[in-house]
Amino acid sequence: MRDWQGKRVVIIGLARQGKALAQFLSQKGVEVVVSDQQSAEQLGPAIKELAGYELTYQLGSHPISLLEGTDVLFLSGGVPVALPIAVEARKRGIELANDTQLFLEACCAPVIGITGSAGKTTTTSLVGRMAEIAFAGSARRAWVGGNIGRPLLNNLDEIKPDDLVIMELSSFQLELMTTSPHIAAVLNLTPDHLDRHGSMEVYAAAKKRILANQLKDDIAVVRHDDPLTWEMRSLVQGRLIAFGWEQPADEKESAYVRDGVLRLRSGDVEHEICSVEKVALWGRHNLLNLLAASALASAAGLPIEAMSEAASNFQGVPHRLEFVRRVQGAEWYNDSIATTPDRALAAVRAFTEPKVLLSGGQDKDLPWETFACEVVRRVDHLILFGEAAQKIERHIKDAAKGDAKPTLVICEGLAEAVQAAAAVAEEGDVVVLSPGGTSFDEFSNYEVRGEKFRALVEEL
Repeated sequence: MRDWQGKRVVIIGLARQGKALAQFLSQKGVEVVVSDQQSAEQLGPAIKELAGYELTYQLGSHPISLLEGTDVLFLSGGVPVALPIAVEARKRGIELANDTQLFLEACCAPVIGITGSAGKTTTTSLVGRMAEIAFAGSARRAWVGGNIGRPLLNNLDEIKPDDLVIMELSSFQLELMTTSPHIAAVLNLTPDHLDRHGSMEVYAAAKKRILANQLKDDIAVVRHDDPLTWEMRSLVQGRLIAFGWEQPADEKESAYVRDGVLRLRSGDVEHEICSVEKVALWGRHNLLNLLAASALASAAGLPIEAMSEAASNFQGVPHRLEFVRRVQGAEWYNDSIATTPDRALAAVRAFTEPKVLLSGGQDKDLPWETFACEVVRRVDHLILFGEAAQKIERHIKDAAKGDAKPTLVICEGLAEAVQAAAAVAEEGDVVVLSPGGTSFDEFSNYEVRGEKFRALVEEL
C-alpha cells in the first residue's frame, strides 16, 4: 500500500465513490479536499454523514487553484476526464485516479473484475453467489461491489487474504486505471456511453484497459463469438478462458452450450454445469451470463457444484427482468436497469408472449435502428416516455414503413406511461419496463426509477 502520510488529494464529486474515498483517505493522515458542483444545502446528507472526518470542502465549482500542492486528483465515477480541472491536472503531471484503482493497489485478496456493455451486474452477482455457495460453512467470504452496490474501499481492513472479491467495473472506472484484477472478464462490446466517451473507439479503449494492465500470471475471460470482444484476446498477458454459445475449436479452456447443457472444459476434461431447462434466470442472454460466470468461477478455483447450484437457483438481480405482479391476467416486469437499446432488446427477446413495452428516458447518443426493427417485429404496444421518446418514435416509424404494428403512445413521464400500458394490456400479455435510456431526465438513478415503477404497478 502507498504511504499516504503528508499527501494532499482532491476528490471531485461527493457521490457514493467520493464519500468512500474521503472516509478512507482522511483516516490515512491525508489532507483531503472535496469539490462538488452542488451547494452545501444540496449535499447536506452527505456532508452530515462525513461530519466525523477532517475534510475541506470546495462547493459550487472546481477552480483550477485546487491543484496547487495536490499529489493526486481523484475522480468519482460520474465525473468525465474531460473536466477542465482534470485536463489541467494531466498537463501538470498530477496523477488521476479513482477509488477502484486505490482498492486494487491495497487489497490483499484475489479480485475478479467484470466489464462489458451488457450483463455486468447479473454476471457479477452470479459469481458472488457461486462463491457464497462454495464458502458456506468456512471462514472465507465473498465480497461483491465496485460499480454494483457499493465501493469496497472501506472494507479493506475486513477483507482477508483467503477471501474473494468480485467487482463490476464500468468504462468510466477503467479509463483511469493502471492496475487490473488478477482475474478479468470482458463480456461483450456494443455501443454505450457515447455521450460521455464521444466515439466507439474511445469507449472500446477504456474497456481494453482491464486486459492491457494484467500481468503474465493473471487470467482473462473473453467471449469468443463476439468479434469486437474476441479481438481483445491479443491483449491477454496470461491464461485465457473463452466462453460463448459453441465450443471454440482452438481453446483449451472454455464454457459453452451443447445438447441443451451448459458445459465447462479444461484441457481434456469436460464438466456439465446445468441443463438449460433448469436455469432459473429468464432469457437466452442470461445463458451467456451464466457461461461467463462459470468461467470466472473456474478461474478462481470454485467447484462445479457451486456453479450448478447457482445456475438452478439464482433468479436475478433487482430491476433486471424482475417480476412485479399479475394484473388482470397480464404479467408486469421491471427491467429498469436496461439503460441502452441493446439491453432493452434483450428484454424484448426474452419473452414469446404478446408484449407491451415501456421505453424511453434520457438518450445516451446511442443507435436505435436495431431496437426499432426488432420492436416492430416483436412488440404489440409501445409506450414511450421521457426525453428520448420523440427520437425513438422516429426510428420506429422508419422501421415500420407504414405498418400499423406496434401501436404507439408517447407519454411525458413514467407514471403516465404505466397508465397507458395498463389501458392496452390484455390477459396473457407481458408488460415490460425496459427503457433503453438512462433515468436522469426524471430520476436520480435506475434503481429509483425501478422502485417507482414497482410502486405504480402495485397501485393498479
